[in-house]
Amino acid sequence: MTDLLYPEDSITRRINRENVLLLSGGRALLMQLAHPMVAQGVDEHSDFREHPMRRLRRTVRLIMAIIYGDRETTMNAIRAVNRVHAGVRGRSYRALDPDLLLWVQATLVDSALMAYETFVARLDPDEREAFYQESKIGGELFGIPPDRFPATFADFKDYIESQMSSGAVHVSPLARELGRLVLRPRALRMPGPVFIPWQIVTTGLLPPALREQYGLRYGRREERFFHLLVIALPKLVAVTPPVLRVWPLPGRNVKLAADFTISASGK
Repeated sequence: MTDLLYPEDSITRRINRENVLLLSGGRALLMQLAHPMVAQGVDEHSDFREHPMRRLRRTVRLIMAIIYGDRETTMNAIRAVNRVHAGVRGRSYRALDPDLLLWVQATLVDSALMAYETFVARLDPDEREAFYQESKIGGELFGIPPDRFPATFADFKDYIESQMSSGAVHVSPLARELGRLVLRPRALRMPGPVFIPWQIVTTGLLPPALREQYGLRYGRREERFFHLLVIALPKLVAVTPPVLRVWPLPGRNVKLAADFTISASGK
């Protein structure tokens, strides 16, 4: 039996190794916060207001441990996160609620695909389907019952759309407040203009309905800048050496020594 949760030739490893996928991090965070119960849980049980990008950094480390770490590292990371989630609950939510877990995972899966197809290369329908089906492996380990997953990739896209169109996912005042910290993190102590490209990329990748609810500006100038990136970045990625473009390098057997002893207050 392989010591890896995802085999070397899996499409999950192929897609997630692209460093450019980090550009979708803001999109995933804003989509997560657009679920009112997720926003409330994040605000009440984390240091998000002081360190808004720390959640993204931890999520990236967790994804890398699950996909590229050996089985021991993977399972230790999952158990640590599940222990933290067990203690996160409020009057109207609990972190181990399968519906909340499904939405959070959906934002990561959808954002990874969005970034890959926007900045790396288009996928064919079979590849999208395979990536989605493989994502269920990790989702089940975090406590999502198998019967909660949409059956196919098409069903998965319908699920995301229905969550937004039904109002189950909508941008609350709290989400708008926290969202501003995602787009312009105060803790990094850098002038606001530094984050303009990050804001435009995040806004351009975000579903239009949520973009409007967050009140994000996306006029002709922002749209032009975003589309220039959509044209230029895939060409740049295509000629970037693997040592800069991907992590880990293809064919390298990686053993991660990540520390996932996460306190509930730092989730």
